[in-house]
Amino acid sequence: MAHRLGFAGKKLLRMVLLLLGVSLAAFLLMSASPLDPLQTNVGQAALGTMSQEQIAQLEDYWGVNDPPLERYLGWLTDVLHGDLGTSLLYRVPVTQVLAERLKNSLWLMAAAWVLSGVLGLLLGTVAAACRGRWPDRLIRGWCLLISSTPTFWLAILLLMVFSVWLGWLPIGLSVPIGAEASAVTLADRLRHAILPALTLSVTGLANMTLHTREKLCDVLESDYVLFARARGESTLSILWHHGLRNMALPAITLQFGSISEIFGGSVLVEQVFSYQGLGQCAVTAGLGSDLPLLLGVTVVSAALVFGGNLIADLLYGVVDPKIRARVRAHGRKGGA
Repeated sequence: MAHRLGFAGKKLLRMVLLLLGVSLAAFLLMSASPLDPLQTNVGQAALGTMSQEQIAQLEDYWGVNDPPLERYLGWLTDVLHGDLGTSLLYRVPVTQVLAERLKNSLWLMAAAWVLSGVLGLLLGTVAAACRGRWPDRLIRGWCLLISSTPTFWLAILLLMVFSVWLGWLPIGLSVPIGAEASAVTLADRLRHAILPALTLSVTGLANMTLHTREKLCDVLESDYVLFARARGESTLSILWHHGLRNMALPAITLQFGSISEIFGGSVLVEQVFSYQGLGQCAVTAGLGSDLPLLLGVTVVSAALVFGGNLIADLLYGVVDPKIRARVRAHGRKGGA
C-alpha cells in the first residue's frame, strides 16, 4: 500500500508541475495575441466616444498596462490561495463560471468516453473474431471513414438529419430555450446531450476499434491460442480467457489517453450545437481576451487529462501483477 501511495505521490507532483507549465504557456500565448481587449469587447466606435479617463479605467480593468510577469505572478498567488480570479466578461468569479460549464461538459464527455470505449471494444472484438470476412471489412472501412471525417462536419450532418429533417432531437443548447433553471429536468438535459455525445463518441470510436482488432488478431495467432483451439475451446472462451487479459493494458492506455481528444473535439462540437459547456467557454474566453477565465479553463481541462492518465497508471498494477511488482521494487529502491 505504501508503495502505491509513493507512486501516486510522484505522479501528483509531476501533474502539479505540468499544470504550472500549461498555465504559463497559455498566459504567454494570450499575452502575445494581437487581439485588443478593449476593441474586442467595447468596440472601436464606443471607444471613440469615451474620454481618456474612461479609457484608462477600462485599461486598468482589463490589465492592459500591467507587465505580463506581474500579472501572471499575481494570478498564481491568488490561485495558491484558492482564488481563480474574476471573469472579465461575465463579471463573476471564475470558479462559478467553471462550475456551471463543467457540469454540462461532464455529462457530455463522460457519455462520449464510455460509449467510445465500450462500443470500440465490442466492434474490435467482432472484427478480430471475423477476420477476413465481411463483418471485419465492413467495420474496418467504417472506422477508416469516420477517422478521416472532420468532427464539426459530422456534427453538422447529425444536426441536419436528426434535428432539422426528422425533428427527433433539439437543434442546440444544453437546456430548452426560455426554460427556467428550476424547470429543467434530467430528461431535458439528456435529450440535449444526445447528439453532441454521439458525435464525440463516434469520432473517438475508430481508434479503439482498430487497436482492439489488431491486438486480438495477434493474440488469436499466438501458440497458446492454437493449443487452446486444439483442446476444443470455443472462440468465445478464448476471447474471454486469453484475449481480454492481453489487450487490457493497451486498451486502458488508449481509453484514458482519449480524454484529451474528447475534450479537444468538444470545443468544436459545443460550438456547432451551441452547447453551454467548457469547450465553448474556452472559445468565448479566448476571443474575448478574458485571461482569468481562459487560464481557469486551461488548468481545469489539463487537470482532467492528467488525472485520467494518473488513473490509468494506477490501474496498470490492478490489471497486471508484473507491473505491481515492478512498482513495489522501484519503491524499495527509492527508499534505500
